[in-house]
Amino acid sequence: MTAFEIEPGRLFVGGRWCEAADGARTEVVDPSRGRVVTTVAEAGPADVDAAVRAAREAFDSGHWSGLSGRERGRILHRVAELIRENADELAQLESLDVGKPITLCHAVDVTNAANDYEHYAALAFSLDGSTRDTPLNALAYTKREPLGVVAAITPFNFPLILAGSKLAPALAAGNTVVHKPADETPLSALYMAGLLQRAGVPDGVVNVVTGAGPVAGEALLRHTGIDKIAFTGSTAVGRHAASVAGENLKPVTMELGGNAAHLVFEDADLEKAVGAVIKGFVFNTGQFCMGGPRLLVARSVYSTLLGILADAVPGVPLGDPRLPETVVGPMAGERHLRKVEEYVDLARKEGARIVCGGERLDLDGGYYYKPTVIADLANDSRVIQEEIFGPVLTVQPFDTEDEAVELANSTPYGLASGIQTGNLARAHRIADRLQAGIVWINDWAMLDPNVPFGGVKDSGFGREYGPEGLAAYTRTKSVVVSLD
Repeated sequence: MTAFEIEPGRLFVGGRWCEAADGARTEVVDPSRGRVVTTVAEAGPADVDAAVRAAREAFDSGHWSGLSGRERGRILHRVAELIRENADELAQLESLDVGKPITLCHAVDVTNAANDYEHYAALAFSLDGSTRDTPLNALAYTKREPLGVVAAITPFNFPLILAGSKLAPALAAGNTVVHKPADETPLSALYMAGLLQRAGVPDGVVNVVTGAGPVAGEALLRHTGIDKIAFTGSTAVGRHAASVAGENLKPVTMELGGNAAHLVFEDADLEKAVGAVIKGFVFNTGQFCMGGPRLLVARSVYSTLLGILADAVPGVPLGDPRLPETVVGPMAGERHLRKVEEYVDLARKEGARIVCGGERLDLDGGYYYKPTVIADLANDSRVIQEEIFGPVLTVQPFDTEDEAVELANSTPYGLASGIQTGNLARAHRIADRLQAGIVWINDWAMLDPNVPFGGVKDSGFGREYGPEGLAAYTRTKSVVVSLD
């Protein structure tokens, strides 16, 4: 499949492919070349309303919610199988849409998407309640029920994975879904709608509306037919989404921005630590909410580690995402590239030292930026305090454990964090003090569908993955039966 064989995309509503009510369409751009590869339908409020109504009708019919967890699990297992059977096409779509290296798409995106559906298929088999002891002369028990119609709103950086982390548990619990992917990266969402239908998911259970966030996304957030909002995206948009949900008293899951600190202590294995540090900030070209863009290093090894990074980072293979050897591809779009440039320019104005990188790479008209390491910035610099969302690493020294923790916790974010140390007691001690939803020790980005993740502070609330991720798509009903 080449970029020019992608057919124009349509909305998927009630089990049918259809154009937007007003016929509007929007372009999809290949970020590695800056070229339009196809168009997709651009949904408006009327299209969102049709999708929500289709999801409500499907939920109320009981064709999905009325199935046993075992039956839903069997269908979700089939979804996982279809993802693996169509791995090549999904990987190519994701690479074309986002600009990420094809090798990464296979190893991470497609693999994890299949694992998500497989994991929640298994959990669907055991979705149950419990009996409760009570002094009443009664039998008391609980049931876990689906919430109803879920609005799943996903971002541009991991379209396939972050859709799966919402759709899989929502479907396992018996809900129906209206999915609004990022307007920049809709291709895998549309492809997955077809796979879900092939797997046996009934019509109307999953609906996909592509289009702009301020139009389609806003209409979905405000629709009174929605019972739950699951959102991943920026903190700014997340605040707005949560406020709208609050007005309508809708439960929400918010996985928002991040600006994680990666702590390297003097007793760390520096060779191993450097590999984790580089992975932490160049993975997906730094467009990773759980990336590690802030490196905090014990002063005794600070200069040594900076020297290692200066030698190693320029050697990370950067270029055409279609080549199997590429590790770092382009940014997902021109506006993302400009944002990174603005932050690096700001760092220069503040007197920072650019250890390596710090400029675009001109290649085939794509949106490339060289992985960049920055030193000598004050902790209150915007470059350190704000989320850049690109391949930029700031490096700061510390003298004590207390200072390291204080620096790590000094930003408004709290999604992820990391520790490099050979001292197990220190690892546990520091992990307890870090304000983050997940802490990695002696590696980075170790993720599995059975391990929950999510944020604190401005990084959001609620958890995805694990049993906690399934619970977020259910409500508990208590039943008390008199024994008189």
